[in-house]
Amino acid sequence: MPVILTSVFSAFIIFMTVFSMIRVLNIAYKREDISILQYRILTTSFIIAGICIVSILPFGYQKIYEIIL
Repeated sequence: MPVILTSVFSAFIIFMTVFSMIRVLNIAYKREDISILQYRILTTSFIIAGICIVSILPFGYQKIYEIIL
Protein backbone atom coordinates (compact mmCIF):
# COMPACT_ATOMS: atom_id res chain seq x y z
CA MET A 1 0.00 0.00 0.00
CA PRO A 2 2.71 2.59 0.79
CA VAL A 3 4.41 1.85 -2.54
CA ILE A 4 1.22 2.51 -4.47
CA LEU A 5 0.44 5.69 -2.56
CA THR A 6 3.98 7.01 -2.94
CA SER A 7 3.98 6.20 -6.65
CA VAL A 8 0.66 7.95 -7.22
CA PHE A 9 1.79 11.15 -5.52
CA SER A 10 5.13 11.08 -7.33
CA ALA A 11 3.36 10.51 -10.64
CA PHE A 12 1.14 13.51 -9.93
CA ILE A 13 4.21 15.69 -9.31
CA ILE A 14 5.89 14.44 -12.49
CA PHE A 15 2.81 15.06 -14.63
CA MET A 16 2.47 18.56 -13.18
CA THR A 17 6.10 19.21 -14.09
CA VAL A 18 5.63 17.92 -17.64
CA PHE A 19 2.49 20.04 -18.02
CA SER A 20 4.38 23.12 -16.83
CA MET A 21 7.24 22.46 -19.24
CA ILE A 22 4.76 22.14 -22.11
CA ARG A 23 3.27 25.50 -21.11
CA VAL A 24 6.77 27.02 -21.21
CA LEU A 25 7.32 25.55 -24.66
CA ASN A 26 3.98 26.94 -25.79
CA ILE A 27 4.99 30.43 -24.64
CA ALA A 28 8.36 30.09 -26.40
CA TYR A 29 6.62 28.97 -29.59
CA LYS A 30 4.19 31.89 -29.48
CA ARG A 31 7.11 34.31 -29.02
CA GLU A 32 8.77 32.59 -32.00
CA ASP A 33 11.82 31.57 -29.95
CA ILE A 34 11.47 27.97 -31.15
CA SER A 35 10.14 26.49 -34.36
CA ILE A 36 7.11 24.23 -34.66
CA LEU A 37 9.42 21.25 -35.23
CA GLN A 38 11.37 21.96 -32.05
CA TYR A 39 8.08 22.45 -30.18
CA ARG A 40 6.74 19.09 -31.33
CA ILE A 41 9.98 17.22 -30.66
CA LEU A 42 10.45 18.69 -27.18
CA THR A 43 6.80 18.21 -26.22
CA THR A 44 6.86 14.59 -27.33
CA SER A 45 10.14 13.92 -25.55
CA PHE A 46 8.87 15.46 -22.28
CA ILE A 47 5.72 13.34 -22.41
CA ILE A 48 7.62 10.14 -23.20
CA ALA A 49 10.22 10.82 -20.49
CA GLY A 50 7.46 11.47 -17.95
CA ILE A 51 5.68 8.24 -18.82
CA CYS A 52 8.93 6.26 -18.62
CA ILE A 53 9.80 7.71 -15.22
CA VAL A 54 6.30 7.09 -13.86
CA SER A 55 6.36 3.48 -15.07
CA ILE A 56 9.71 2.82 -13.32
CA LEU A 57 8.80 4.52 -10.02
CA PRO A 58 6.96 1.62 -8.34
CA PHE A 59 9.94 -0.70 -8.75
CA GLY A 60 12.33 1.84 -7.27
CA TYR A 61 10.03 2.57 -4.35
CA GLN A 62 9.59 -1.15 -3.73
CA LYS A 63 13.36 -1.57 -3.44
CA ILE A 64 13.60 1.41 -1.08
CA TYR A 65 10.83 0.07 1.16
CA GLU A 66 12.49 -3.37 1.21
CA ILE A 67 15.74 -1.81 2.38
CA ILE A 68 14.03 0.31 5.04
CA LEU A 69 11.79 -2.43 6.37
